[in-house]
Amino acid sequence: MGRKDEIVVGLDVGTHKVVAVVGDVKTDGTVEIIGVGSSPSNGIMKGVVVNVNQTMEAIQRAVHEAELMAGCTVNAVYVSVSGAHLKSFNNRGVVAVQSRVVGEQDVERVLENAKAAQIPADRQIIHTVPQEFVVDDNDGIRQPLGIAGSRLQVNVHVVTALVSGVQNVIQCAERAGLHVLKTSAEMIASAKAVLEEDEKELGVVLVDIGGGTTDVAIFHNGFIVHSAVLPVGGDHVTKDIAVGLRTPKAEAERIKIQHGCALSTLVGEDEVIEVACVGGREAIERKRKLLCDIIEPRIEEVYHLIEREIQASNFADVLGSGVVITGGTSLLPGCAELGEDVLGHPVRVGYPRLGGSGGNGSGGRGGMIVGGLRDLVNSPIYSTALGLVLQAAEDDVGDNGTPGGNSRTAIRRNGSKGAPGGWVDKMRDWMRQAF
Repeated sequence: MGRKDEIVVGLDVGTHKVVAVVGDVKTDGTVEIIGVGSSPSNGIMKGVVVNVNQTMEAIQRAVHEAELMAGCTVNAVYVSVSGAHLKSFNNRGVVAVQSRVVGEQDVERVLENAKAAQIPADRQIIHTVPQEFVVDDNDGIRQPLGIAGSRLQVNVHVVTALVSGVQNVIQCAERAGLHVLKTSAEMIASAKAVLEEDEKELGVVLVDIGGGTTDVAIFHNGFIVHSAVLPVGGDHVTKDIAVGLRTPKAEAERIKIQHGCALSTLVGEDEVIEVACVGGREAIERKRKLLCDIIEPRIEEVYHLIEREIQASNFADVLGSGVVITGGTSLLPGCAELGEDVLGHPVRVGYPRLGGSGGNGSGGRGGMIVGGLRDLVNSPIYSTALGLVLQAAEDDVGDNGTPGGNSRTAIRRNGSKGAPGGWVDKMRDWMRQAF
């Protein structure tokens, strides 16, 4: 009997908003989006929780909206972690092969060995991403099982975070009635949603410009080799507009979204916009070019910081695919063009990889968004949340189409379609805890 479809949920807890996306994982591993929810977030600053109650309420609102749309009860989620407290480094692990042929236990042991890095007591490892395996002197191996040898090495990319930073996000989700199945760095999730495999092979820089921070992740030969978080983002642009045009921050955000442009040469001299004044005074007209003259220097500064990070990685000369920018700020007209001028690499705006007819990617593959509300989430704004859904779907379905290690927990905790199924699941969980 074939495996039933499963429900997975990605929860992106960002500086400006909380986004919840519900996906229905099909038997072939493809994903149909069945629910989307979004809520403004006032309890997050630069990716870090500063108000637990406000963050919890934003999570509840976003999840409730997604539940209503999906027609199911959400109890378990994959959650993003962001903020300048994320740090990363490359490490390696080495073990002797027990039976002269690499087996599953050898792989598990070498990965545990790679995790045994000394980090401060206030930090924890949230990702140990395998880059390549080396059996004896043979490198570049992606799947070492069954290969004969006496020595197994793995090179990994390790992402760490402050324990308090991760626990605060988990606490907010749990207070909202959710069980956190896994946490993921924002850059890792976004990369899964927007990067193509050939881009990662040739070398590419992913730049996720969020509200409070900008995430940078560099891929080469198919795996991540460098990552960093810059303490600047779209919120800094909004504050610059508020000060420069003497307008409330909410109005500055509206103006940025509706009229903003990252390259002033793309704006005509005669274009004007209406700007609300502080203190309730009458709105006045301003030239749109003035707005762009405020935005451009800040975006240029972000790109210069990215350029510095690329140079520090020592991978600047192997970026055959250039740069992919995503996140809400990437939607500013002229943002990609300005990036090409500053970085000297081709830059494209990263939209989620959507399969099927009319999509942005090739359809029919496992781990691909193929149906449902895909048009609703076809925006860089949803990159992280969709990446979390794809990550959950990947964990849920193994290479042979059978449920993975985390899938049974995810299946039982998220209600099936329809309110009654979710209610039954809640009662079943309560009965398990009581008896």
